[in-house]
Amino acid sequence: MKIVLTEPLGISPELLEKYARELRALGHRFMACPHRPESLAELCSLVEDADAVMLANMPFPGEAVRAGKSLRYIDVAFTGVDHVDLAACRERGVAVSNASGYSDTAVAELAFGLMLGLSRRLLSCDRTVRGGGTREGLIGTELWGKTLGVVGTGRIGGQVIGLALAFGMRVLAHSRTVKPELEAQGVDFVPLAQLMEQSDVVTLHIPQNAETTGLISRALLERMKPNALLINTARGPVVDNTALADLLREGRIAGAGIDVFQQEPPIPQDHPLLTAPNTLLAPHVAFATQEALERRAAIVFDNMKSWLNGTVK
Repeated sequence: MKIVLTEPLGISPELLEKYARELRALGHRFMACPHRPESLAELCSLVEDADAVMLANMPFPGEAVRAGKSLRYIDVAFTGVDHVDLAACRERGVAVSNASGYSDTAVAELAFGLMLGLSRRLLSCDRTVRGGGTREGLIGTELWGKTLGVVGTGRIGGQVIGLALAFGMRVLAHSRTVKPELEAQGVDFVPLAQLMEQSDVVTLHIPQNAETTGLISRALLERMKPNALLINTARGPVVDNTALADLLREGRIAGAGIDVFQQEPPIPQDHPLLTAPNTLLAPHVAFATQEALERRAAIVFDNMKSWLNGTVK
């Protein structure tokens, strides 16, 4: 089998070579690209004679799926697979797997980092010190005793809830299913509108799909408290970002910590959130810790070996 890794996984060359040796020892050819393909034509050329492809979050459209004449498996080193044309995969009989769980801790910690950065006005503090200023006017707020609304109580949402309880926060949750184990910890499951109205901080941990795209609409954002914060480390399109920027400018929402947008950064310079006040923006780095990337590599190479053995995890 020919296996092609189409983009770097963010691990050391030594660790990558260790995994490559394991595949070669099983009699397979392994090729790792040193950088992402710069065009669709380059991507199609790379996968043309591949039996299996490994990738992270680079787009993998139907043209690339169909270009792989021998392609039978796409091993995605990412939690979501919405960047892969799944309809084309079904059409061609190509199996797809993901790397669920590798970044749960990393994403949960960044969500809290955004909350802390906004509540303690850390960007303003940094600029003030560098400009020779003082703490005058830089009064922050505490998370202790505040209400956190968690939208989505999967593994990441669950870790966020654990951190929130350790910070002494009251937790409201909204999810497709009520989880008794979280209720036992004092978490209240409520309708989404109620969560938006009562939370001091709302944090999103839901996948992007037909049901969730645009879920956090202008109407729901308008229900938030004027002193509330919105944190999005999920997917950009689940929020009406134009409405969010409008409400931030109008002072109807206190702040927003955003790690995800409608597209992968760099984002257009006319994106409304770039000029909205009280924002803390990150270039989709929630998953990107050394520990998470090494866990991810372990998962995807294990997935590859499972597929080669006739089972896909």
